[in-house]
Amino acid sequence: MDMATKPTEGLNQPLEFQPDASSRRKKGAHKPEYASVFVEAGEPRDGCARVHLLVNPFAGKKNGRKIAARVIQLVEDAGIEISCSYSSYSGHLVTMASALVVETGDIVAVVGGDGSFSEVITGRMLLGKTTKETFAIVPAGTGNSQAHDLRIDSVEAAVKAILSGRTQALDLARVELTEGLPGSTGGSLVRYSHNLVTWGLGVDSTIQAEKMRWMGPARYDVGILLAILASRRRTATLTLDDRFITDDFTLFLVQNSQTGGSMLPLAPGASMDDGLMDIGILKKMSRRDVLKAFGMLKSEGRHVFHPRVDYHRFKQLSIHTDEPTAINIDGENIGSTPLTMKVLKHAVFIVRPA
Repeated sequence: MDMATKPTEGLNQPLEFQPDASSRRKKGAHKPEYASVFVEAGEPRDGCARVHLLVNPFAGKKNGRKIAARVIQLVEDAGIEISCSYSSYSGHLVTMASALVVETGDIVAVVGGDGSFSEVITGRMLLGKTTKETFAIVPAGTGNSQAHDLRIDSVEAAVKAILSGRTQALDLARVELTEGLPGSTGGSLVRYSHNLVTWGLGVDSTIQAEKMRWMGPARYDVGILLAILASRRRTATLTLDDRFITDDFTLFLVQNSQTGGSMLPLAPGASMDDGLMDIGILKKMSRRDVLKAFGMLKSEGRHVFHPRVDYHRFKQLSIHTDEPTAINIDGENIGSTPLTMKVLKHAVFIVRPA
């Protein structure tokens, strides 16, 4: 459903999912029928000229250097030239990526999670090059949502995709927002998102979770629970293409890929090369409704059938609030409203297993 073809009044007529009747009913609903991760088949690949490996050594359990060493070994064993550089601080990969000299046939590979991949893509896209470049991801982060949807679950699978996988076109979103969380004095910031952009309760929960890193992955569930109990009022004006509405909302889940943090199936309708982004809008809810919606979400994406959840697709989006509110891009809490977003169809290429 292309929202640009719909009437301009209100945010009505959301995408309607079909239930997967072969699935068991849980939380009062069947699992929804999922979209294809890629609409197009992609192209087979036969090696590459050179691999530029950019590594976040602090990603995940800080195994970045160990994983990079394995990548280097496998790529060199295949007779392919590879260079490697390591980041030193948050945001460093943006600068490192922009300094690369990438030629035709090269692949820019990233050892890290979704945030690391976002930084590298941003560094390359900010150069304004007209030639589409090819990227690869080697999962090493706390959240590896992009790798999950690409069916890359190991170093070996990632390297195999680089050497003999398929090349797929990948949509990106150009996101402009205020740098830093509310209370900062940052200026305008531009990031290119490949995975997700979140506003509302989901961001509140990740901010809480960052304070409890000692708990491991369980911190995300605890963070969500604390954010739900806080029951903050969140008023925003949301614009999708030529439609807008001002209201109280619980959460916006803007997705290019189907999977989000903690491997949650946030966007069952998302395809990464359809030229559109998907958004799940959780309208104003009671604590009980929020708990039910998150229970349905964790049960294979059944939240799309919750009566207080709408699901749309769009090409352009904006979020405005009276006071700055936090924004999470590709797993990183890096900015605040106001926010504008534009979808760039087939902006880059990415490799995946054949």
